[in-house]
Amino acid sequence: MQLTRFSDLGLRVLMYLAHHDRAEPVTIAEIATQFQVPANHLTKVVNKLGHLGWVSTLRGRHGGLRLGCAATDIRIGEVVERMEGHEQLIDCAGLACVLAGRCTLQGVLNAALRAFYDELNRHTLADVCSTRTGEAIIQLHRQFVSQRDALAHPSH
Repeated sequence: MQLTRFSDLGLRVLMYLAHHDRAEPVTIAEIATQFQVPANHLTKVVNKLGHLGWVSTLRGRHGGLRLGCAATDIRIGEVVERMEGHEQLIDCAGLACVLAGRCTLQGVLNAALRAFYDELNRHTLADVCSTRTGEAIIQLHRQFVSQRDALAHPSH
């Protein structure tokens, strides 16, 4: 199983925000720059994360993004499941299959998918953002701020 780009970006946004303890919110422009993705696509991802309660958004000149709840409360499996939207891997009802009503493949695949999400749910956002990952995110943010400040206040 391969995650969609939408889910991948959702996880990256949450990971980036998990190390946000500054007074100034993080902007979509910053995250888009850091992960080299179009801001309009990232906006759709952030909108979904906001509807799910994992991201809090503040509009306006000093607006931006923050985690909507503690990183320890966000389960990775739940994020993937909600972002992917898959309830089952195959839809046997929509197929004209000669094995319809006699095949157990769908049940096996559904059980495997559930086991996948259950394993991911053993880990929180805080777990996956610890140590080296968290340090890398903090460094990315510091570099972004330094570059932004240098552009805003060039030396004469």
